[in-house]
Amino acid sequence: MKIALFVPCYVDQFYPQVGIATLQLLEKLGCEVEFPLGQTCCGQPMANSGCEQDSVGTYHQFVRTFADYDHIVTPSGSCAYHVKKHFDIIEQTPAVRKVRENTFELIQFITDVLKVTHIGGTFAHQVGLHLSCHGQRGLHLANASEITPERGGQVSQILSTIGGLTLTNLTRNDECCGFGGSFCVTEEAVSARMGIDRLGDHLRNGTEILTGGDVSCLMHMEGIIRRQRWPIKVMHVAEILNQTLQSTTTIPKTLC
Repeated sequence: MKIALFVPCYVDQFYPQVGIATLQLLEKLGCEVEFPLGQTCCGQPMANSGCEQDSVGTYHQFVRTFADYDHIVTPSGSCAYHVKKHFDIIEQTPAVRKVRENTFELIQFITDVLKVTHIGGTFAHQVGLHLSCHGQRGLHLANASEITPERGGQVSQILSTIGGLTLTNLTRNDECCGFGGSFCVTEEAVSARMGIDRLGDHLRNGTEILTGGDVSCLMHMEGIIRRQRWPIKVMHVAEILNQTLQSTTTIPKTLC
């Protein structure tokens, strides 16, 4: 199985430790992972800003870079969703269809492809899980409150297998943080207010570590946390899993 790691722009530029943690985590799970040097942006920022036709060249570059791999894994629900759902505006060649079908958000890949449901290890903290809109309502990585009152999903299930980790019981489980890509630039006041409201729920309910599957959302909220000097640390879910997973715990090499 040929696996490629796709590192989003903001991870590469601002949170490289998340890309490193993702690579190390996949390797601990028995995967042999490559990092294609020809990769660039997936095109999401331009599309979100109303300039999707200008991103077509970026889409084609993405397909050329990853077409030879069986799976493309990224620590970003929004980027994975964008490749799967927005690359429909270019000609649907076999290569394009293959890349769209085989691009996965990290936790989605671990649970759906590798069939890993238990991580183990210890992480003695109260962890608040932020469910990003793309990951939850786009990739269906968690239940949506407008559909069912039952809370759950792949990320929370994986985290719940870690010893000592307590998930925060939020009042509003799946509220948006207000990032929204270019929305946080064009509507900065609304975006910031939404982020403050989202973090208030975590503060009231005792979150020590804020985590999630999208660095973009975490970056937005971390900026608010720093400005407000609130006592919450931010970690991507890959960092938590990589820290807790024992290096000797692997899945069969034949799977990867």
